[in-house]
Amino acid sequence: MRKKYFLSTFLIALLAITLSACGQNKNQSIYQTVKETKSITWGVKADTPLFGSMSIKDGKVRGFEIDLAEALTHKILGKQAKANFVTTTANTKIQLLKNRNVDAVIAAMTITPERKKQVEFSKPYFPAGQSIMVAKNSKINNVKDLNNKRVLIVKGTTSADAVRKFAPKAEILQFDDYGQAFAALKADQGDAFVTDNGILAGILRDNSGYKIAGGTFTNQPYGIAVNKGQNEMMEHINLALTQLEKDGTYNRLVEKWFGNIPGFNVKEIEKY
Repeated sequence: MRKKYFLSTFLIALLAITLSACGQNKNQSIYQTVKETKSITWGVKADTPLFGSMSIKDGKVRGFEIDLAEALTHKILGKQAKANFVTTTANTKIQLLKNRNVDAVIAAMTITPERKKQVEFSKPYFPAGQSIMVAKNSKINNVKDLNNKRVLIVKGTTSADAVRKFAPKAEILQFDDYGQAFAALKADQGDAFVTDNGILAGILRDNSGYKIAGGTFTNQPYGIAVNKGQNEMMEHINLALTQLEKDGTYNRLVEKWFGNIPGFNVKEIEKY
């Protein structure tokens, strides 16, 4: 009986230590960690042309957000610091943060009240809004025209809520990523594809026969996300963003990635 008592006591103590360690790990300062490692691991998109997409030639992810993440890393930690990238989707980006697989997420992530309950957001770095992509011969001209139409959206984005608000009679079809949704549009499985203006601009760059109908119908800027409680990391991200805007780096990246997209007004994006 005594042996069993000591064994039970030992197991309880071990469990307490384990839970304590887990709690400490969860609350550990991300900024102090990245300072020690001289690196920041970013959650990024790999299926979003212009923002972050995978090259079939070398398997590397390239885009506006990749370049911005690298510039932020150097501003926060110095020129010798390294930016690491973990690809994410609209459905997994918050979970990656919660699991501490990444230090921050820069992945075309709209700032919303619901998401603010789960993560901390930086100040906006891209003034996104919902837009509508249709075939060039489509008679859809604005969001109201989506009523009684089949509308394609990507799971985990804010597009479904936006469509339901402005076109409550639309039939919404959801897909796992932007490639699948656009493929469905090309296959006539839907009448329109709704998502953020910058993302549609990237798709239009490589695909003729389609157009943006009616401009943006929402104001939903993107922000960089970190875990709740990581205020020190967020302060450094916001400071670095401001510095990149003031020294012209931000505008150079905007011109690099969006400057040659027909119909896309970079002046609406540029800072200062």
